[in-house]
Amino acid sequence: MDEMKQKEYQDYVKQVTPTHSLPAQMARAFLTGGLICVLGQGILNYAASAGMDQKTAGSVCSLTLVLISVILTGLNIYPSITKWGGAGALVPITGFANSVAAPAIEFKKEGQVFGIGCKIFTIAGPVILYGIFTSWLLGLIYWLLKSLGML
Repeated sequence: MDEMKQKEYQDYVKQVTPTHSLPAQMARAFLTGGLICVLGQGILNYAASAGMDQKTAGSVCSLTLVLISVILTGLNIYPSITKWGGAGALVPITGFANSVAAPAIEFKKEGQVFGIGCKIFTIAGPVILYGIFTSWLLGLIYWLLKSLGML
């Protein structure tokens, strides 16, 4: 009797467990990431054709991609894109923006401080923290070296 229940259970698990095709997942990630990059390149080209220098056009491109990602996250569209496109949607700057916006949206009902304030950087917080600290430290070193006339 136990063997029969075990077999039924194994059949059930096999039935409900999703199957994944690595080549299909890779193709979807490549397509999704590629489309995000094409969109970014289009924004970059448009900004450059509007007379912006390369650095400013790059900043406009990054900010626009972040804005689009946050809007799509707020409309609950970006999670569907990441589910379909996998790493192709999570790795670019749009995925980072999603990782900041999603917890803020999810925990907004808990209030400004304990909800959004505490949870907004759950995923992206360590990256931002160490990035800002490293930037500050390198800026301090640069300022000291420049003040001492070494640069």
